[in-house]
Amino acid sequence: MWQPELQSGPMPLYERLVVAMAQAIRTGELSPGAKLPPQRELAFRLGISVGSVTRAYAEAERRGLLAAHVGRGSFVSGGLPVVPDVPTIERGSREWQSRNGPIDLRCNTPPPVPLMTDLNAALVDLMARGALDPAVHYIQGAGLPHVRDAGAQWIRQQYGLDFEAGNLIQCNGGQHGIALVFSSLCSPGDTVLCESSTFYGARMAADHLGLKLRGLPMNDEGLLPEAVDQAARETGSRLLFTLPTLHNPTTRTMSEQRRQDIVAVARARDLLILEDDAYYAYSERPRQIVSYAPERTLYLASLSKGVCPGLRLAFLALPPDLSRERLMRGVRALGYCPPALGALVFSQWVQDGRIDAIGQAVQTEAAARWEMANSVLGSFVALPGASHSPHVWLPMSALDAERVTARLLRAGVEVTPPDASAVSMQADTGLRLCLGAPDSREELGRALTIIAGVITGQGNADRDGII
Repeated sequence: MWQPELQSGPMPLYERLVVAMAQAIRTGELSPGAKLPPQRELAFRLGISVGSVTRAYAEAERRGLLAAHVGRGSFVSGGLPVVPDVPTIERGSREWQSRNGPIDLRCNTPPPVPLMTDLNAALVDLMARGALDPAVHYIQGAGLPHVRDAGAQWIRQQYGLDFEAGNLIQCNGGQHGIALVFSSLCSPGDTVLCESSTFYGARMAADHLGLKLRGLPMNDEGLLPEAVDQAARETGSRLLFTLPTLHNPTTRTMSEQRRQDIVAVARARDLLILEDDAYYAYSERPRQIVSYAPERTLYLASLSKGVCPGLRLAFLALPPDLSRERLMRGVRALGYCPPALGALVFSQWVQDGRIDAIGQAVQTEAAARWEMANSVLGSFVALPGASHSPHVWLPMSALDAERVTARLLRAGVEVTPPDASAVSMQADTGLRLCLGAPDSREELGRALTIIAGVITGQGNADRDGII
């Protein structure tokens, strides 16, 4: 008889039971046609009220997960695909590597939390309201007005910034927002200033557009203002790209004074600032650069790192006096129009409040994974500029980083190549570990144990076969 383990969190009790039900259907624990326990019996075994179970069953039936038959009970309808069980294989073994590849810690995504129930519910609600029609049409301009309204509400609640919805441009993820700004405000051969190590996606965009990135030195508080001033004078650059909060890859966060100093230099050198705030949700809510210099800061807020990367949704806020026309031409040139389906789901989540529960679930899981990494790797980890972070930075020499990367791959763990984020010879050297990439904490734990063994010299998988 099925008896789920209910996750803790801010979601109502009945919602957590629906999430557990959807998860059991996905994994095959509950197969199509399986009969669920009577509501009163399940309530007794879980120690919750019958009313909560009744509401959960009704909600699951509404979302197409169950089918109820009077006098017979409730049965799994097969509304979600069943994932077959995979035989357990020791992940560090050659058999694992040959069949499944190494544990991948390269992709900086939010840690996985159950989302299919929320997605199903959003689609059902959108369909019931007749609001899905835009998903099959071209969306002109900067995005659907009600999606940008939802974006402004979400940014106000989560980021503490008050932007007019009409001033937001809906982007196809943060990467699109960066490419849009680079291509609209710069010409081939121009120089964009940035940290000495920066987001790899920005490097790709600059290279594709024929732009030069000038990597500037950092200290524990981030970019050095005097370096920005000197580089702006020498290059004539008009754009600074920065990740001031939980910088990728080093996890540093600029102090308020440092942000004000950067703004002072930008004003003196007439620089525009593209502030990529991808990791703000993980921070202790510092004042953003845009709050100090709204007249020259383009602010980018993305859902990819704190909610759901698959929605491919970000919002770009422009300075009031910056012409929108060139950026709108860029929107049309790079994609013609923003995609609608993920944006509609997002707006529904904002409307019904699910976005808050999803974000909190992500933060709870991210904090747990950070504690795991800190516990296993200890002093090897650079403390981030917040209580936790979705990625970990392990400072070490460039040579050590290359050696450790190679040994980890042979031991069954793949990490970001050490030079992927480096823009200049002054770049900090080390390894970035993306804690949200593994499917489970157990998988992450195995990877962390392997990493600790390799760094301390106890991991000898790369020496197998030597005589």
